[in-house]
Amino acid sequence: MNVNIALLTVTDTRTLRTDKSGNILYKKIKKAKHNLIDRKICKDNKRDIKKILKYWLKKKKIDVIITTGGTGLTGRDITPEAVEEVADKRIPGFGEIFRYVSLKTVGTSSIQSRACAVLAKGKYIFALPGSSGGVKDAWDKILVHQLNINHRPCNFVELIPRLKEK
Repeated sequence: MNVNIALLTVTDTRTLRTDKSGNILYKKIKKAKHNLIDRKICKDNKRDIKKILKYWLKKKKIDVIITTGGTGLTGRDITPEAVEEVADKRIPGFGEIFRYVSLKTVGTSSIQSRACAVLAKGKYIFALPGSSGGVKDAWDKILVHQLNINHRPCNFVELIPRLKEK
């Protein structure tokens, strides 16, 4: 099953052309044969991030939203807060596993990441770091598997039809 994905880069300095992490994810999404439905860049501004997320959450064709950037500790890093404000449920294991995976590549610096995941309006939102290494770790070690319907014993894709159950 191909997953329909929207990709948001949160940055004050990049453009689509210079967005290294977004371009890495774009290529990995295509290689996995998923559909990139939309791609945007916005400033590190909670209001703007939430506006884009809410717009995508209304789109029936989008299954997954991936953000990159704004998950660090500085004053401008507010992506987790924006994601939290649109969330219905948290997926705490994603951030835990991401930091565990990152521990192997960046050591104890992994503690500085606030990468996270939530469910909102029946869609997954994954907030990844802005670093190219961080997005590679998140995609190659977690998302490529969990967004694959054939991954066993279970995966995120098989749950998509049931995410809006009451």
